[in-house]
Amino acid sequence: MTNDIPYPFHQNQDFLYLTGILEPDSALVLCGTGRPDQAILFVPRRDPARELWDGPRSGKDGAAALTGVERVHCTEELGLVLKSLKGSTVWYDGSKPCHPGLHQTHVRPLLEGGPIVRSLRPLTHSLRALKSPPEVALMKEAGRITAQAFKKTMSMSQGDIDEALLYAKFDFECRAHGANFLAYPPVVAGGNRANTLHYINNNQIVKNGEMVLLDGGCEYFCYVSDITRTWPVNGKFSPAQAELYEGVLEVQKACLSLCSPGFSLDHIYSTMLALLGCQLKQLGIVKGSTSDADTLKAARRYCPHHVGHYLGMDVHDTPELSRSQPLQPGMAITIEPGLYICEDDDQVPERFRGLGVRIEDDVVIQDEINPLILSSDTPKTIADVERACAQS
Repeated sequence: MTNDIPYPFHQNQDFLYLTGILEPDSALVLCGTGRPDQAILFVPRRDPARELWDGPRSGKDGAAALTGVERVHCTEELGLVLKSLKGSTVWYDGSKPCHPGLHQTHVRPLLEGGPIVRSLRPLTHSLRALKSPPEVALMKEAGRITAQAFKKTMSMSQGDIDEALLYAKFDFECRAHGANFLAYPPVVAGGNRANTLHYINNNQIVKNGEMVLLDGGCEYFCYVSDITRTWPVNGKFSPAQAELYEGVLEVQKACLSLCSPGFSLDHIYSTMLALLGCQLKQLGIVKGSTSDADTLKAARRYCPHHVGHYLGMDVHDTPELSRSQPLQPGMAITIEPGLYICEDDDQVPERFRGLGVRIEDDVVIQDEINPLILSSDTPKTIADVERACAQS
């Protein structure tokens, strides 16, 4: 971060998925069929001087015991081993190497030899997209922990409360219930700040009578949650807040009903826009005589983001996968419609100005029609949210 102060290390997800190794400066070489050693692992050499500062390293023996990979070398030997492997195709992401140092020292000389190079990411992402039962179990626990954190954070809400205090409470409750850490910098946005989609300053006062939008999640043994709820900090929705919230909630429930095999995120997104357009007309934000095309434009204006994304080891997981492909059992996604009405928007009824609502759940696609909602314990209906806010 600055002189002698490191960032917390976070492992490359593709490497972690294939190895389970959490240590930095490591590498994995997978060889095609016909090779005597199909997997070769490289880990940092044991170094007592560095371990005094950074903690113990696995070393070759520890890494072999942890992973079951029989052939383990020190990282410094990566270049020598690569020279001995001659093949017509190398699967490697050289345009954006995840470890520039190892790339420059050991891998670049191999690539200069002229092999055919193909990207590995589409292959690993297609594997990561389909979660196994143990992966789903970890994501369920991440969802459960995050739900408890939301309940506890709602219960301490009151008029005139600092966003930083809500942030700290949410972070504390996630860690206290078993999370390793937060999955990403959360959004804790009071009042009109909820209309800034990536607001992460989290340092203003949420005034009595305003709502707060909290978009947060935790990481639990390398798998993450990503949940959003919006609630009034005084514990009671005003009539206008309830109108807008119910409109978004109705759309969100309809989108959740489409989370089944065969549909795609893009299809659900198109449905979300159409449903939000209907809600905008019902709320009087868009005139009833507005054409379908202009209603869709309005929906995109008041909800400028997609309906969701893939979820797993990363928050925006497996970005190589198109959102137009059909969902399959085992895929995990988010569903997160919203409506965002800035306080200076004089085109809408005054009672809605400055209100922003997003409702987001984490979902695993199943063989049957109904999906598994990982965030189901998080209060969502107006009655449940107000009940959670009233808890002491």
